Amino acid sequence: MTHMKSKVTAGVLGILLGSLGIHKFYLGKIGMGIVYILFSWTGIPGLIGLIEGILYLTKTDEEWNRQYNS
Repeated sequence: MTHMKSKVTAGVLGILLGSLGIHKFYLGKIGMGIVYILFSWTGIPGLIGLIEGILYLTKTDEEWNRQYNS
C-alpha cells in the first residue's frame, strides 16, 4: 500500500530542509536524497531545494497526483 504524498508537505520540506534533501526522501527518491546530503556543504542543494519547493507548491493537484501519486 502506497501513501498519498502531500504537495504542501513536499513543498515546505523543500523550502526549509532542501539542502539536506529531506523532500526527496519524503517523495521516495532515496538516491537523490543522498546526493543532496553529500553536496549540502556547497549550498547548491539548498538553492535547488528552494526552487523545487516552490515548483511543488505551484503545481495543480491534478499534475501533482499524476506525477507523485500514480
